[in-house]
Amino acid sequence: MSEAFDVIVIGAGPGGYVCAIRAAQLGLKVACVEKRATLGGTCLNVGCIPSKALLQSSEHYEEALHKLADHGVQVGGVTLDLARMQARKGEVVASNVKGIEFLFKKNKVTWLKGAGRIVSPGRVAVDGTEYETKHIVIATGSESIPLPGVEVDEKRVVTSTGGLELSEVPKHLVVIGGGYIGLELGSVWRRLGAEVTVVEFLDRLVPAMDTEVGKAFERVLGKQGFKFRLKTKVTGAKVDADGVDLTLEPAAGGAAETLRADVVLLAIGRRPYLAGLGLEEAGVALDERGRVATDGHFATNVPGIWAIGDAIAGPMLAHKAEEEGVALAEQLVGQKPHLNPLTIPGVVYTWPEVASVGETEEMLKARGQGYKVGKFPFTANGRARAMGELDGFVKLLADDKTDRLLGAHIIGPDAGTLIAEIALAMEFGASSEDVARTCHAHPSLNEAVKEAALAVAGRALHI
Repeated sequence: MSEAFDVIVIGAGPGGYVCAIRAAQLGLKVACVEKRATLGGTCLNVGCIPSKALLQSSEHYEEALHKLADHGVQVGGVTLDLARMQARKGEVVASNVKGIEFLFKKNKVTWLKGAGRIVSPGRVAVDGTEYETKHIVIATGSESIPLPGVEVDEKRVVTSTGGLELSEVPKHLVVIGGGYIGLELGSVWRRLGAEVTVVEFLDRLVPAMDTEVGKAFERVLGKQGFKFRLKTKVTGAKVDADGVDLTLEPAAGGAAETLRADVVLLAIGRRPYLAGLGLEEAGVALDERGRVATDGHFATNVPGIWAIGDAIAGPMLAHKAEEEGVALAEQLVGQKPHLNPLTIPGVVYTWPEVASVGETEEMLKARGQGYKVGKFPFTANGRARAMGELDGFVKLLADDKTDRLLGAHIIGPDAGTLIAEIALAMEFGASSEDVARTCHAHPSLNEAVKEAALAVAGRALHI
């Protein structure tokens, strides 16, 4: 038996590495198992960070082509250097993952390099070497969900991983799945010149989103050039040297048709990555959707084995995993942390951005909750007008009796930043009046949030 630890975290993504660092800060002897050559998991290596680098670069390209002239900035001869854009993305990723390695050294977290497997409660094997530990934390993240009949080769038919590495702009990119990942990567390649068609099984995009915001989102993306095939399923893909022939059918059944694409992005969702962990042998139970079953406090049915992040129930978001990692580490030393699932924001990093926190109107109606709505459009916001970013609005939902904030849904410029104010307000149990009476800087996009809060009481000032 090799070295012993208080905690061994399996997986060094946002949930795992943050859990390891926080546990070490609290005085525990910690190891983190990671089989990649770099730390950071899917998020930092082939997910959140590289996709945001490409989103930012592609925004600059589109701005130079189509928007700067409106500001009196004349730019001639704009050309795309995709190789440099991809190289910059790699530099951003490298900087981030090296930063995690530095933090491990700073906090004395041992990186156990290799694939981890639970031998039994209190014992973890990493590439043949076994280690003892008091606590095992499963933080192995997720993988792209496959689709029968559509074989991924990461060249013509790609997941988000291959979709970040294309060496040329496809003439026609077909995205299977109208969720966060597909729409973000679709935005990147549309800005760079691709025709983009989104095929979605359901009747609308991002179905968990507030319906009104979702419809506005579809309209905005349509104006940008996206094409949509809703209520449509993909039943097969035939790859040749030049592209892919997709077989499409109506979701409700009907005649099949063929859609030709240069590249197909498969983005129908993600599932927990649990292969090779030895969960069955260790007796760790899974839920009906193949996630590690936990008790609401990250404990599995096996004492001493815990799970967080994409491996368990809840939204598959990096920041959700981070907060769970912190909460679990603090719990292990006897603290009483609490994570409110209703104050975890979600953001789609297209442009405009889409962000939400708390409940939607549909959720409130389903549980019979009375509510009031306050909305304010960015067309009436001075800063948005100065920026030339007028699409979208802020929508707040509050209890019709107590005025307590129940949810917020924003489509517009920097929505992912604006939503933080409402997440904080909800965490403190604030009312819409609390937000409305808070002084917001002028001129700022944040004033749209204040005005939406005023609108809950029917007293918006600037519309």
